[in-house]
Amino acid sequence: MSTASPRLLLLTPPLTQLNTPYPATAYIKGFLKGRGYEVRQADLSIGLVLKLFSKEGLGRMFDEIEAGGYDLSDNVKRMLRLRRRYEATIGPAIRFLQNKDLTLAPRICHGRFLPEASRFDNVADLETAFGTMGLTDQARHLATLYLEDLADLVKETVGPQFGLSRYAESLAMSATHFDPLHDALQSAPNLVDTMLLELLDELLAEVQPDIVGFTVPFPGNLYAALRLAQRIKQVRPATATVMGGGYPNTELRGLKEPRFFDYIDYLTLDDGEGPWLRLFAYLQGQLPQSELQRTFLRNEAGEVEYLNYPHPDIPHPEVGTPDYSDLHLGDYLSVIEVLNPMHRLWSDGRWNKLTVAHGCYWKRCSFCDVTLDYIGRYEAAPATLLVDRIEQIVAQTGQTGFHFVDEAAPPLALRDLAIELLKRRVSISWWGNIRFEKTFTPDLCRLLAASGCIAISGGLEVASDRLLALMEKGVTIAQVARVTQGFTAAGVLVHAYLMYGFPTQTAQETVDALEVVRQLFETGIVQSGYWHRFSMTAHSPVGKNPAKYQVAAVGPEPGPFAWNDLWHDDPLGANHEQFGPGLAKSLYNYMHGVALREPLSFWFDFKTPRPTVPRQLIQQALGEPDKPDAAQPNRRLFWLGNAPELSFRTSGGNGPKDKKTTRAILTCYEQAEDFEVKTTELIGPWLHQLLTRLSTDYDTKVLLKEAGASFPTGAGSWENFLQSPAWQLLREKGLLLI
Repeated sequence: MSTASPRLLLLTPPLTQLNTPYPATAYIKGFLKGRGYEVRQADLSIGLVLKLFSKEGLGRMFDEIEAGGYDLSDNVKRMLRLRRRYEATIGPAIRFLQNKDLTLAPRICHGRFLPEASRFDNVADLETAFGTMGLTDQARHLATLYLEDLADLVKETVGPQFGLSRYAESLAMSATHFDPLHDALQSAPNLVDTMLLELLDELLAEVQPDIVGFTVPFPGNLYAALRLAQRIKQVRPATATVMGGGYPNTELRGLKEPRFFDYIDYLTLDDGEGPWLRLFAYLQGQLPQSELQRTFLRNEAGEVEYLNYPHPDIPHPEVGTPDYSDLHLGDYLSVIEVLNPMHRLWSDGRWNKLTVAHGCYWKRCSFCDVTLDYIGRYEAAPATLLVDRIEQIVAQTGQTGFHFVDEAAPPLALRDLAIELLKRRVSISWWGNIRFEKTFTPDLCRLLAASGCIAISGGLEVASDRLLALMEKGVTIAQVARVTQGFTAAGVLVHAYLMYGFPTQTAQETVDALEVVRQLFETGIVQSGYWHRFSMTAHSPVGKNPAKYQVAAVGPEPGPFAWNDLWHDDPLGANHEQFGPGLAKSLYNYMHGVALREPLSFWFDFKTPRPTVPRQLIQQALGEPDKPDAAQPNRRLFWLGNAPELSFRTSGGNGPKDKKTTRAILTCYEQAEDFEVKTTELIGPWLHQLLTRLSTDYDTKVLLKEAGASFPTGAGSWENFLQSPAWQLLREKGLLLI
């Protein structure tokens, strides 16, 4: 390869989210651009969806289906009869989902505009879900069902492996051997493959890349990446192909399959910045091959070789700002699959994705890949740098929504980020993943909400204190209840990740966990959730030491290709599989406020034990008294309001024996309401000075004990003042202890 700077093309292969780009290429581009490289990126995930779901794409698909050779269901036959209607509506429907033609909403809702197939059979009561004013959202949901109907049509005919957020996922799941993938890649491309390759050909002609890099975050991206790389080898054999991402990082760490390198020249592990920087230096003749970092290749003997020279990792603060500049952000689709307002965040809206820190600050959960770099190496970036990046991304994209994609965002880093956002008056909306730990006090929840936090998701996992301890989750049910109440009271939506089938989990514990979940929804402190079946992975503490958790690993044996998901026997546990449908059905109903008082046995078609959890468990946890302010002297005072106005009001003194009384009035002018705080003539000026300082000086930390030390002499007891109506009113209106 030439010593001149190579032309790089970074690709996200199908399929990921429809509503926002997966951030890996934007991160790598931002980093490499800062190092002087010429970089282009493209999201072939959204590109393929838009090519397939167009008038021309549907025409090609219908032509192929009508040419014969498919065993068609009644549903597909109905769709074929409505071909002309689908071809006429697909363009307007896509533009509507791209927010480019919202005036179409009334026709979609009331005009029988979209053809309907099986996805519409169980459509929800839309008037109840959206009310009379939510016309655009209602139309978006109907247009989503319409798109899912078409995806079902593709899957049943021209693209059996197609899904709206994954492609040929089954070929990569637990694929210890490469044969199924290799065989699929040797077969002729189907129509979906052909459209994908047409998109690639256009890009190759335009960019003329020397190197093409693929990010493969999930199993459902692998087949398409290899199919694309295969085409590159056919038409541009001198172009180097590189792969990285979440799937290789977890599944391909023991790669020994030489045929994989018929498609991909170099596979890198963990964070890509360092390995790709050294790889490009090697390809330019500036670094010996022996100094490649975390890189697999096929050597001259035809064998797979792993090179990992001990270069230092690129520190998290130096990875740069993600660069979305050449992604067509207006092309993405905002879809509403589930009516729950928290659940829809994953598929609706264009979110800039960013990390607060690298890795996980807790890294103890026994089911998690804590031994791998993306979890195990924790590094934070200062809040000032994070807000710099946020401002750069907003300026570039014009979008102020952020999804922090940390495994678990650190509470103190979020606190500092919130303060920096408020200090700079940077207005964004953000959400992310946390641990439900006690550091998230009600006051911290209010601070995060004031900075733009609209939702959080966190792992409750198994709602059982015994199993939470076995998981080393570091939380209790009562603690989760109090944290979720704090967020909900602050106006922040809460999503709970739930798990069933953890080693030794009994049927009784599964039912008890469901009762806890029911109570969380009934009290209104959790708005959304999702049950995951426990999966034992090779890089987790359970996978590395199954005997400690009283399970036995029974395979699969490591093969030359992928190895991560492990099969296991759980002799002490319940028949976990049979609980799955009932847990999912109950949760779906709870999320929509339905059947919260039904007995738990209602959700299962087999006999289940009665719950042993007290019916008031969550209410009792929420009823525990908060720590009094006087017991938190080292907390920092933070005032969410503006500087108040101070005035004095004198009363009495009309008669010869009347004594005049002067009261201090602090008038606070806030967004929703104005209110007055009344206190003594002595305390008023002190309190006015304190609130004015807190509202204008974010850099000086004022601790509660420091405020107490400056409390006016002669104004009475500091402890009594902390219980006074004036102080309590300020605490209610936005004076926080954080």
